[in-house]
Parts: sequence; structure tokens; C-alpha cells
Amino acid sequence: MMTLSDVTNEFKLDDVSTDLISSVNFGPSSSQFLLSSSWDHTVRLFDVTNNTSRTKYEHDAPVLDCCFQDQLHSWSGDLLGHLKTMDLNSSEHKTVGIHDAAIRCVEYCPDIHAIITGSWDQTVKLWDVRSYEAPSTYRVPDKVYTMAVCGDRLIIGTAGRRIVIYDLRAMSYAQQVRESSLKYQTRCIRSFPNKQGYVVSSIEGRIAVEYMDTSAEAQKKKYAFKCHRIKEDNGVELIYPINCIAFHSGYNTFATGGSDGYVNVWDGFNKKRLCQFHRYPTHISSLAFSPDGSLIAVASSFIYDAEQKDIPPDSISIRTVTDQETKPK
Repeated sequence: MMTLSDVTNEFKLDDVSTDLISSVNFGPSSSQFLLSSSWDHTVRLFDVTNNTSRTKYEHDAPVLDCCFQDQLHSWSGDLLGHLKTMDLNSSEHKTVGIHDAAIRCVEYCPDIHAIITGSWDQTVKLWDVRSYEAPSTYRVPDKVYTMAVCGDRLIIGTAGRRIVIYDLRAMSYAQQVRESSLKYQTRCIRSFPNKQGYVVSSIEGRIAVEYMDTSAEAQKKKYAFKCHRIKEDNGVELIYPINCIAFHSGYNTFATGGSDGYVNVWDGFNKKRLCQFHRYPTHISSLAFSPDGSLIAVASSFIYDAEQKDIPPDSISIRTVTDQETKPK
């Protein structure tokens, strides 16, 4: 396992948000554009190639998540429950609808042409991007903390350590309701690009690799492991929340970002850590690989889940990654 301290293959974006960066996402077909949302109420579009800020729009509250629908349209949800969309060409944006509480997750599912929002009001809404005035609303067992689209299925991590799996074509009932195999609160869920399973992280420095197939044979392959822990000189081990997970679309490997300021890259099928990047100034709040897997965006933002006197400025680093760092050995 290599520790990568050389940062010549990395640069910081200019003109980033001035408060907790909640989400970063590359465009669906290009490494050129990156979308970010923030607690400073803004959603920003960056031209990564030229390190310029292309456009931004504002919400009336902190923005908790954002996503691309395609290269020309973005969506974002805020703490007051408002869902907005923007035409990135014309910079026109509008409020599309509302939840009764904060929108925690915003995902686009191309299979059903829908934006999916998950909220603390214990509902998930599906907004048809062609006529989004009347979304379909579905109750889920608890507050939505994290969400991932896996083909035509939706994996939701809720309060109470529940993981609920729906078929997006038949949302009237849950296909599976599981208890997380991690003992502590769920922080992030992302699905394998090959759609076989998903990875879930907790606030207690653990990752679980789970499989969608409920057969005994498939379930035997699931496992969990400890990470994002630092042993101090006095022998005390500090345990950090794992805030974000991002998959490399080509290799089914994934990166994790923790409140320890580190990004690790893992080969989940072979149960190996491939590399660890240098330590960032503060918590890793969001991660995203570019569609071709050549870049990773690392948002470093203080998450306010611990005390800190001098809070470093928020940053988004764009790092060029190699096969050596991301390809299974």
C-alpha cells in the first residue's frame, strides 16, 4: 500500500464556497464540469479544465445535495425542503417543489427519467423531468440520511440503521428492508457500478460491503472492516466518521473520505487498500470520480461534528489518479 505525499498531480479550484461543501459531482459524460453545493446557500458550476467558475445560483437555505440530470441541467435540495433546477446554458433557475422537511439527497435515475429526492420528512419523491409538477411520493421507515441509485433500484439509508431497497418501477412496497451490519449511524451509501452490491459507511470508522442478492451464498461474501482510525503516540486510537464514498466506474474500486482528513482507495472485491492520499487540512465532506476515472474531486470542509478552534478554509482539490492507485492488483 502506498502513501501518496506528492501533490504535484493536484490543484485547488478557485472561487469555491465559503461554508461546508455538502456535495461535489462531475458531469455525466465529461471531466470538464463539476457541480458543488454548500451550506453558504449556493450551487456552483466549475470548469475544471480552465479552473474557472462558470455560474452559480442561490437557495434560501443551506444546500445539502446536488446532481446533474445531463450536461445542461442541474438539481439541488436544501434545508427548508425546496427542490430547484437550473438550465446551465441560460443560468435560469426555478423552484420545482417542496418536501415538509430538509431534502438530504438528490439523485438522477436515467432509467426512469426521474429526479429522486430523499428527505428528513420520511418520504422519497420521484419527479419526472418531463413534467415535474406532480411528483410521486412514497413513505419510508425513517428520515433519509443517504441514497444511491443502482440501475433500476434505489438503496436508502435511514435513521435507525435501516437500509431499504426499492424497485424504482414499483415503489409501492420495499423489495428489501435490512438492518445495517454496522453498529452505528449510517453516513453514506454508494452502489457498485456493476450493480451487484453497495458499500455503506458509518460514523464509527467502519465500512461494510453488501450484496443485493439475498441468497445464502451471496450473503456469505459480505464483510465489514475498520478504517479512518489514527493511533496517537500515547496508544489511544481515534476513530473518525466516514463521510463519503465514490466509485471508480471502470474498475469497481472505491474511495472513502473521513473526518481524519484522509482519502483511501479500496479494492472491495479483493478486500485491499490500494493507496492513501496525503492528509487534507480538515474533514473530507464529499468525493467524486470523473466519468472516465482519470480525476477525483476532493471536498475538504469542516463538518462541525467535533470542536476545532482554527477552521481551515473550504477547498475542492482536483487530483489526477493513475491505474496504480485505482486498478485492482
